[in-house]
This record gives sequence, C-alpha cells and structure tokens, in this order.
Amino acid sequence: MANLKSENQFQDKDLDLNAEELGMGGHLAPEKDKDSYRKRMEKRKEVQKKRVGNRTNEKGLVLVFTGHGKGKTTAALGLALRTLGHGENVAIVQFIKGGWEPGEARALKQFGSSLNWHALGEGFTWETQDRERDKQLVEAAWSQSLIYLRSKNHKLVILDEINVAIKLGYLSIDKVISGLLERPLLTHVVLTGRGATKELIKHADLVTEMNIVRHPFKEQGVKAQAGIEF
Repeated sequence: MANLKSENQFQDKDLDLNAEELGMGGHLAPEKDKDSYRKRMEKRKEVQKKRVGNRTNEKGLVLVFTGHGKGKTTAALGLALRTLGHGENVAIVQFIKGGWEPGEARALKQFGSSLNWHALGEGFTWETQDRERDKQLVEAAWSQSLIYLRSKNHKLVILDEINVAIKLGYLSIDKVISGLLERPLLTHVVLTGRGATKELIKHADLVTEMNIVRHPFKEQGVKAQAGIEF
C-alpha cells in the first residue's frame, strides 16, 4: 500500500511538471498558428484531467489567512458564502473584533439558522486599553469556538483574528491546535489574522499570506469606507 501511494505521488509530480511546461495558453504559448496552439491545449487538457482524477482524497482542512495585507477576513467570508451556497452550516467566531456590526454580518443574516455569527471582542487593544478584559473575552470566544469545532453540524468554522489573539499572548497555540484536532474529519476551519505562528503554519493544510503592495490608508490618507473595510 505504501509503495502504491509513493508511486501515485511520483505520477502526480510528473503531471504537475507537465502542466507547468505546457503552460496556461493564451499569448503565453509560443505557437503562432491555430493548429499548433490547439494541439498544445489538447495535451494540457489531457494532463489536467489526469491531475484532477488522481486527487481522490477528502479531508477537513485547516486554512490560515495571514500577513499584513488586506483581505484575510474577506477571503474567509468568501468561503462562508460558498459553503452556505451548498446548503451547509457555517459558524463564525470573531476574536478582538466586535465594536461594530460589519456589512457582511448584516448581509449573511438572510441565511438564518444556517449561519452562527459571534463577535466576541470589544475592539482593538488601543481602544479597549484593558489587557485582563481582553484576555477574558478571548477565553470566552475560544470556549464558543470549541462548541462549533466539536460539532458535527457545521461544515465550516471561521476563527476570525484568532492569530492576533495568539500573538498578543491571550491564547496559547498548543490549546488551539488541540482544539483543532477535536473536530470531525470533514469539518473545515479557517484561522485569520496577522502573525500566524510557525506551529500553526506547520499544522495547516493551506496557508495564504496577504502582503501589502499598495494601501490607500497609508499612502493617500483615505479613511475606512463602508463596503471596503467594514
């Protein structure tokens, strides 16, 4: 069985290399005439079909969205919308945040009991100015998170800004990883926020780091705007 798995992985790597060599097409392909280009894309289609066909595993994923760039929570909520669209239940627990109701919370209310949303923070540290109170709120948010992580009724659990809570020392990474291991096999969980720890990154199945290239707040003095930041 182990030999068969190794053989399949070897084949997958070969197919991945073939796909990269054949490229995406368009004007990136070197062929100038239609017939040669069509033949390249036929090969690319065949390789892609095999690549997709060989990936048969299914599991609940740990997804981490981190980095200093904008879009971490937005990406997580996109997954929430996608999951809800498939008729599955979603739970969202927001750490740190909670001083206002974002537009997403209002829009997603239409899904009723399919979505559970908890904003259990009271704002950024410079707004709350109370470390003990912040820690208590994080602990309450984590207790609520565990309920959903252990639930068989929720396909996706989003722990928004939990990375920040860990970074600030309000929640231990060991406790978080232990909690992640308690979830059902096919439950997905998303953890967002800057400064994801090395331990969490190592444990995750997918990690995306959002980096700043340009930002209107820093470069142009543009304030946070409805529909963009909240």
